[in-house]
Amino acid sequence: MAPRYYTVTWDQLHRDSKALAWRLLEKGPWRGIVAITRGGLIPAAIIARELDCRLIESVSIVTYDEEKRGQPQVAKPPVAAGDGDGWLIIDDLVDTGTTARVVRALLPKAHFATVYAKPAGKPTVDTFITEVSQDTWILFPWDTEPQFIAPIAKTVAK
Repeated sequence: MAPRYYTVTWDQLHRDSKALAWRLLEKGPWRGIVAITRGGLIPAAIIARELDCRLIESVSIVTYDEEKRGQPQVAKPPVAAGDGDGWLIIDDLVDTGTTARVVRALLPKAHFATVYAKPAGKPTVDTFITEVSQDTWILFPWDTEPQFIAPIAKTVAK
């Protein structure tokens, strides 16, 4: 079956990230935020603003070499977060949970939150906003660009 596509605009990402911040507010206070690069950087910035959190750390996990999926490698650990006690981990999406399991092993006491979650990865996170089907490919605004599309009337053969 062909994958489904779900396009997320900048406005929608901001609204969904802010909704996540509302959910996380009552679970705090937070000592800091760990953004999972690269997808978690923008949601983490929005959430940090909304939660008035100034301490931001990052973690980088590499799972792809070009288009080939490999074993996850920690390219940059979140040293400042210690074992994660009092810290919030933010990512844009949990898909299979592979990255989430690696980060959880590094920060076992942290609270893990994502904006979007797929069924296979959902058990690896504590909080999320929107669930999408496993076969849905999310097109994030930093991965797409607006382009001209011809009107339907011009594309239909006469």
